[in-house]
Amino acid sequence: MSNALVLAADTANAGASDPVLNMSIFGAFVIVTMIIVIRAGRNNKSANDFYAGGRSFSGTQNGMAIAGDYLSAASFLGITGAIALAGYDGFLYSIGFLVAWLVALLLVAELMRNTGKFTMADVLSFRLHQRPVRLAAAISTLVVCFFYLLAQMAGAGGLVSLLLGINDQVGQSLVVGVVGVLMVIYVLVGGMKGTTWVQIIKAGLLIAGAAIMTVWVLALNGFDLSALLSKGVEVSQALEAPFDPLQPGLKYGKNPIDFISLSMALVLGTAGLPHVLMRFYTVPTAKEARKSVVWAIWLIGAFYLFTLVLGFGAMTLVGPAVIAAAPGAANSAAPLLAAALGGPVLLGIVSAIAFATILAVVAGLTITAATSFAHDIYANVIKRGEVRPNAEVKIARITIVVIGALAILGGIGVQGQNIAFLVALAFAVAASANLPTIIYSLYWRRFNTRGALWSMYGGLISSVVLIAFSPVVSGKVDPKTMELTASMIKGVDFHWFPLDNPGIVSIPLAFLLGIIGTYSGGKKENSWIAAEMEVRSLTGHGAEKEVHH
Repeated sequence: MSNALVLAADTANAGASDPVLNMSIFGAFVIVTMIIVIRAGRNNKSANDFYAGGRSFSGTQNGMAIAGDYLSAASFLGITGAIALAGYDGFLYSIGFLVAWLVALLLVAELMRNTGKFTMADVLSFRLHQRPVRLAAAISTLVVCFFYLLAQMAGAGGLVSLLLGINDQVGQSLVVGVVGVLMVIYVLVGGMKGTTWVQIIKAGLLIAGAAIMTVWVLALNGFDLSALLSKGVEVSQALEAPFDPLQPGLKYGKNPIDFISLSMALVLGTAGLPHVLMRFYTVPTAKEARKSVVWAIWLIGAFYLFTLVLGFGAMTLVGPAVIAAAPGAANSAAPLLAAALGGPVLLGIVSAIAFATILAVVAGLTITAATSFAHDIYANVIKRGEVRPNAEVKIARITIVVIGALAILGGIGVQGQNIAFLVALAFAVAASANLPTIIYSLYWRRFNTRGALWSMYGGLISSVVLIAFSPVVSGKVDPKTMELTASMIKGVDFHWFPLDNPGIVSIPLAFLLGIIGTYSGGKKENSWIAAEMEVRSLTGHGAEKEVHH
């Protein structure tokens, strides 16, 4: 190991061995945001306040919140680590996550805002049979949110183990438990309004922190990006297993179809993510919804450019070998880079920002899942719409506690996984189960209830089954030891699906099932309601009236 790598490792260890400083910085963030959440939560008088923040946020504020919701631990920790360990192929995650916003902006953002009230199911069931479609949409929402929550919890365990020097399983499990409890408190107290403010603050901190580190890394290289990339090549070539980080194919070269499948999931998944779609209901008009997506694209695009510099900065200043051996592996690249740049203080600040990122995203996911269960399953399926708003919010609060408990248990089970990859699986489920039905509901007048159910359940079941029987879960061999230890379940092999990501099969299948279901019979839907939905989605006429009821 070179002197530079030894120095980086020593610096990282020094930062990790100063838990008082690290936790003080994190504690300060928790206290400040908790005060804001409590103040915001005072006005949660109705379901509209609790679920949609009273639709009181401007397009700029909501754009910041969307960026805060979308720039998850996978973006900051997972992508930086993927670039540090795989170079070019790691940066492809950034490209996929960013391009996805064009799909969301052009196809769904404004139309969803005009047609819905609180959840994705409001749109999908607008002109179809309410109860079966709402149930299917709610189940899909809960599954996607759970996958996404697993990714954030995995990041929390790895990050705090680095922060506090906790390497044992029990310690990391306790950390995941603390994150889960904090998440539940945030959402119970603040509702959507409190959650949104946490996301706005966190987005500002994350983008500012990433910008400072990016400028710092570039300054060390004479503000010459080419020099930084060249150093990355030199460091990578000096390893025991040398590689060229500027050449494509390191991660996906063995199976290009897997890369196409991953790309489909990333690009199409955003427009089907329930917690992102729900953010469009927190603004008063469709114009503000458009404005919020434009703001989000600029903020997210700038951040993903930063990850290229941060990833190569971690590669050159810390080294792939040190990153791979650290607690959390790839997920520790950004904190280790902070330690190498600014020592324990910057490590503490960056780790606190990353922790804030996790808290903000899990809060958004939790309120989305709780809203879906309370509003769609309880109020509209079980109670058939005959429910008092207070009772609905009460059920949402109970659901939040249950989801928190499940997230803690799941998060303990996925420690050590690369969170960017876990998020890619959530995107695959969202793109398969939700996007085809959303597109058909908004743009195809003939689409009927049977087509919606076939599409949603077909996409959901196929994506989850293919993930369960993929090398991600079992059967992947560690190239160093040649043992079955590179999958989620180690030491066993029951996989039969050859790809890591199911998108290339499950997404087209869901679109096809929607067409087959629609044309295979079933009752034709009311053409008047279909026409009303078309006018409302395109013009917003009627949406404002419903908001105030």
